[in-house]
Amino acid sequence: MNKILGALLLALTVSACSTTGKQATVEDRTSGGTTPSATTGAAAGTGAETSGLGADGATGSALDGSGKYAGDPRKDPASPLSKRSVYFDFDSFVVKDEYSPALEAHAAYLVAKRDSRVILQGNADERGSREYNLALGQKRAEAVRKALMVLGATDAQLEAVSFGEEKPRDEADTEAAYAENRRVDVVYGDE
Repeated sequence: MNKILGALLLALTVSACSTTGKQATVEDRTSGGTTPSATTGAAAGTGAETSGLGADGATGSALDGSGKYAGDPRKDPASPLSKRSVYFDFDSFVVKDEYSPALEAHAAYLVAKRDSRVILQGNADERGSREYNLALGQKRAEAVRKALMVLGATDAQLEAVSFGEEKPRDEADTEAAYAENRRVDVVYGDE
């Protein structure tokens, strides 16, 4: 009975994770129309264009002839890939919706560049014990890791670590400083 239940659970999990590969309709605000420009689910890793990268991936020099940034998209200040920190509420490890564009861009980059590696560095403010803050920083890093994996990054590309309260960005004892320290930093292995 347990074997049948296990096989059924596995089959349900596989069928729930499978996708149809249909194209999603995305509004194109630059030309005023709608176009199917991204694929969903498992088809995302098949070379489809996604946010944050052009069709040719991350190649080119710093500026092309049009004045647009054409270098490494991770270093383009206008790109969501340049946003390297995800901030959290007090005593929380829930990733806020406002970080979805940046996380989607990082996941798309990782899907396009399968040899890229990322270290997700979880941090906490100084309130709480050292052990508690290390655990909270790890939970925050794991939450961002899971979000990136849902968006197509692989487990082998991601490493979640915690610094707890040991690497504050702002050492002041103010609420603004505490908010700045409650974060996960996205650090690429080749930088």
